Amino acid sequence: MRDVAIVSFAQSARADESGRNEVEILMPVVKQAVQACGIPRHEIGFTCSGSSDYLAGQPFSFVGALDAVGAWPPIKESHVEMDGAWALYESWIKIQTGEVDSALVYSFGKSSPGDIAMVQALQLDPYCVTPLWPDWDSVAALQARLLFEATGKGERDLAEIAVRSRKSAQSNPHAVVSGETTVEALLAEPMHHSPLRPHACPPVTDGAAAVVIATLEKARDLVERPVVIRGIDHRIEPAHLGTRDLTRSPSTESAGEKAGVHQGAVDFAELQAPYAHQELILRQALKLGDGVAINPSGGALCSHPLMATGLVRIGEAASRLARGEGNRAVAHATQGACLQQNLVCVLEGL
Repeated sequence: MRDVAIVSFAQSARADESGRNEVEILMPVVKQAVQACGIPRHEIGFTCSGSSDYLAGQPFSFVGALDAVGAWPPIKESHVEMDGAWALYESWIKIQTGEVDSALVYSFGKSSPGDIAMVQALQLDPYCVTPLWPDWDSVAALQARLLFEATGKGERDLAEIAVRSRKSAQSNPHAVVSGETTVEALLAEPMHHSPLRPHACPPVTDGAAAVVIATLEKARDLVERPVVIRGIDHRIEPAHLGTRDLTRSPSTESAGEKAGVHQGAVDFAELQAPYAHQELILRQALKLGDGVAINPSGGALCSHPLMATGLVRIGEAASRLARGEGNRAVAHATQGACLQQNLVCVLEGL
């Protein structure tokens, strides 16, 4: 296996980007990531993107997004209809084949312009669930209720997670929601989808993210402290909500084992938990103890650009390690309702 390192990361996130289209959002992010990596754009061996045509409201939207990257001279390019974390996985595989020694990974999404609830309902079982038109907040509320009944956790536990996340996000310029608050203040909010109040749900966010990865040999010449991908894996569970135990995430557990989460001490974890109760499920699946800091960036509860949130988790973790704020971290990405598909990436700063 070839050692692969993350050499640069850039992102943007706002609650509303109605004044700019996807290409305009993406261009400065890609430019920043490419300039920071130290590799001329035309020398990057592979390009892979993650986005959703449903979210963009048009077919082959990723083709239009190439305007933000530049396809001349001709490039080797691919796309996944997934969060950008899965595009990073494909790029990692591409480097493993020996065909290339570097790759640009980017993803983007705008949630604010359309009916996000309708878009999300279309990703559910088309025969039995979609005709009911439940959004992800609704099915996440069912998941939270099941978790409360199975574990004895409650609304206060979710509010405590939100308080911590917002406090951590104060140092994150890309956070949509941040600031000091109290558990009591959050519990006084009106109910959104019982038992979830607004603070336990992700904010609507538009944005993009970009990462450049390269072989460790190449990365050593580019950055002062390379951040190596020590392990990466992803797993999927059935789409039908009734065929799985929503209070557990065996796909995350399996992916974590394959990625080698427990082959060393973990300093912190960036978990894509769009709903507060999902952090509890993910911590259990990855067996992260109380000593592991969770989402020092604030996480998806504070900024949630659909199709880019998972890649942001990996980028945030890598950036922190590159600054020397720890030696080993876990990054997690998810796609689909109720943690259906999960990716785990173990990072180590050298």
